[in-house]
Amino acid sequence: MNINNINVNKYPVSQVFDPDSKVVFEIPKYQREYTWGTREWESLYDDLIENDDGYFLGSIICINCATDSINAPKFEVVDGQQRLTTLSIFLSALYTTLNNNKELLDEEQQTDILQLKRKIVLKKTQSDIRVVPQIQNSNRDDYLGLLAQIGIIPNRQMPNHAGLRRIIKAYKYLLKRINNTLEETNDKVTAMFRILEKVNTSILVIIEVSNHADAYTLFESLNNRGVPLTSVDLIKNLLLARLDSKGEENIDYYFTRWTEILNNLGEEYSEQERFFRQNYNAFRKSLNLPFIKDDRQYPLGTIATRSTLLDIYEKLITKDPIGVLDELSENAAIYAGIVLNKTDGLTQAQRDSYQDLQRVQGAPSYLFLMYLVKNTVSLGIDSNDIVKICRLLVNFFIRRNLTDTPPTRDLNRIFMSYIEEIELNKYTGAKIYNNLRSALINISSSDKIFEEKLRGPVYDDNSSATRFILCMMAKRSMTLENEKDLWRKTNSNQYVWSIEHIFPQGSNIPDVWVDMIADGDYEQAKEYQTLYVHTLGNLTITGYNSTLSNKAFFEKKNRKDTNGNYIGYRNGLNLNDDVCDKDKWTVNIIKARTDRMVKEIMSMFAL
Repeated sequence: MNINNINVNKYPVSQVFDPDSKVVFEIPKYQREYTWGTREWESLYDDLIENDDGYFLGSIICINCATDSINAPKFEVVDGQQRLTTLSIFLSALYTTLNNNKELLDEEQQTDILQLKRKIVLKKTQSDIRVVPQIQNSNRDDYLGLLAQIGIIPNRQMPNHAGLRRIIKAYKYLLKRINNTLEETNDKVTAMFRILEKVNTSILVIIEVSNHADAYTLFESLNNRGVPLTSVDLIKNLLLARLDSKGEENIDYYFTRWTEILNNLGEEYSEQERFFRQNYNAFRKSLNLPFIKDDRQYPLGTIATRSTLLDIYEKLITKDPIGVLDELSENAAIYAGIVLNKTDGLTQAQRDSYQDLQRVQGAPSYLFLMYLVKNTVSLGIDSNDIVKICRLLVNFFIRRNLTDTPPTRDLNRIFMSYIEEIELNKYTGAKIYNNLRSALINISSSDKIFEEKLRGPVYDDNSSATRFILCMMAKRSMTLENEKDLWRKTNSNQYVWSIEHIFPQGSNIPDVWVDMIADGDYEQAKEYQTLYVHTLGNLTITGYNSTLSNKAFFEKKNRKDTNGNYIGYRNGLNLNDDVCDKDKWTVNIIKARTDRMVKEIMSMFAL
């Protein structure tokens, strides 16, 4: 790699968004639109709040576009626009929070509101924004509309339907998380400034180059280069080094056992790291027993996070390396059964229920299942009880993933607390399921809120959860004769069966659809598209075909592949019966189909 004039500097966010700086970060129009969603917003918020100050947020590659020393220096963002845009929205949400609680602040603290405003808008200007989002899908207009609405820049009209797009959704999500944090404390002022401090002290590495060629050479190099040692690598090194120092002669034997652990966990590092965290969180009571010297119940830590993981395992390994290895071997085999269906002896019902839980993004509950499976005898439960609990968890996670209640950051602690409750109250048999069901009902959104979410743009809110719901609806009516594997993937990891928007979602609506849906009124068709295209009534499952989406309704319905098999709506799924019997597709039909589907889903996923 040959790059000239490269500058690499590590900055806290407070310096990247320095109120006295004139630096502008502009996302060029050739970049993709803002794509972060709930999962990324949750991860950013949780990582900042749960870790120590100075949390590393990654690197950003910029081209220095400054042409003189008088005008404000401008950086064109080649990589990192999602983080920068989200951070600017986060700061905007904090500005709103401080402004709304202005009466609680002293005079000095109130000056911080102006300082926060100057992080987002350049000093001595009214509307020169620090981070300039790109223009696709109204990103920039939505962002400017937001800043005007909360009083950071002069009055500006909010674009139509901005609330249905990601910029405003990100702001509302982060504002909600901040407010939830404030509700948990009696000292709102300290909490607000603590969150602000977490953001300000987090670290970004700014990699600055002078031209596009160097930027993309660097981008390609960084994304193809090997990663540094992970926490799992370091745990392995600690374990083998400790065994070696104790004079264990057959170190190759222990290395082989470690390799078997990782083989059970699969090749994905995220899966491996999650196991090590969940292993501690599931069995923390017994793991802490040898370390208790005073009244502290968990001297190793109340919870294993990414930042505490290595410290916890270092203490465990130092105390008893062979015991740690034995425990990891046993628990990794259990985990492999839950996550990868690897373990022998699982019933088909268990395999199916584990797969459904994985598909519905129920990973936070794996620690709880691992605890149950390991202790089936003492808890008086069997594989049928495990299956029943998994189905309850699936229903819980469908509701949670669409309503964001309870928040993601609480999920691990919820299942850890329930393990404590089981041990404290000595629950066995049916009491484990019944008390779990009561606990999940108490922390979940109401049926009313769940229904409201189901009636909204569910595909845009959570496409994975939406696909799961549609597949489960289709599966209900299958028989052995017409059964289809709706989760099968191609060699390129593409689902063979995919979500299809009946009324197309593309920005350029075909004339044939404008005529059908809005009697030839293009603006009305765009309005309908914004309001209804991602709702349940407009969604179905078809065989994947990239050419299907923009075709006329009749063509979509009767589409066949080269072998003469139906791949459109006549594909044999009963989910499509109420689509195939229609001669045209209208807003009223979408609404009516949404009503029917919502009622069915509320019944299917009842707690």
